[in-house]
Amino acid sequence: MDLEYFLGLFFSGVTRGSIYALIALGYTMVYGIIELINFAHGEIYMIGMFTGLLVASALGMYGFPALGVLVVAGLAAVVWCAAYGYTIERIAYRPLRGASRLSPLISAIGMSIFLQNYVMLAQTADFVSFPQLMPEFEFLEPVADMIGSSDLLIMATSLCAMVGLTLFIRCTRMGKAMRATAQNRKMAMLLGIDADRIISLTFIIGSSLAAVGGVLIASHVVQINFSIGFIAGIKAFTAAVLGGIGSIPGAMVGGLVLGVCESYATGYISSSYEDALTFALLVLILLFRPAGILGKPKVQKV
Repeated sequence: MDLEYFLGLFFSGVTRGSIYALIALGYTMVYGIIELINFAHGEIYMIGMFTGLLVASALGMYGFPALGVLVVAGLAAVVWCAAYGYTIERIAYRPLRGASRLSPLISAIGMSIFLQNYVMLAQTADFVSFPQLMPEFEFLEPVADMIGSSDLLIMATSLCAMVGLTLFIRCTRMGKAMRATAQNRKMAMLLGIDADRIISLTFIIGSSLAAVGGVLIASHVVQINFSIGFIAGIKAFTAAVLGGIGSIPGAMVGGLVLGVCESYATGYISSSYEDALTFALLVLILLFRPAGILGKPKVQKV
């Protein structure tokens, strides 16, 4: 076995898994608080890509340095996608808060289809080029066959985002309110916590993380399409279930496990089996450990 090739696949999988984890965090946060699968979340990731493209194209015309363009495009995508996340929660989910579980699920699927078609009509149905904005790190030249500059930047940014989110939820007052709402929303409201505000904040944070992932991976693969968010969203949802839906560390672990498994399947078998492996893992985890790797089975008290 070629060790260099093996390690190259590993780092490629970690890069891919880092993006899955960023998107999966949005799924798992929303589910943890209101037990809803936000199927429009993948489209938020896609909108982040197109927002980054528009901002990067505008700044590139004036000769801004690539790294500066990447940062500004990322921040713009975060703000825009956060606004989308907040709006979707207010329009598509909040009015159905007291309805049966099927109603918000149908609303989520409808919002996903609407956003896909909206972007297709507003932009184009074809693949479009995204500028290469990733910096080149000279110290990686000896190991360039195993890990590239863009891989390192994606992994570092994703790690910082995940650590920051974990500290926010564990150490801040708003984070504690989020945990209280997730544990028992009615009791949290009786204690003075504004549950609607907490749920909106959850959508905002999840959408912001998806935007970061969208801009990073768009600059890495240098082409985007209106339908790219659907597959990424399904895989991130699989990662959330794999790690334990509702568990933030589980979303991180699930994303990395899925990314590495896909990378090795592509490298040693065929890229044709990549998507099949994703759903095979989902079926296996639901059969043998429905709660996920780090998830805990719900105990019903009688």
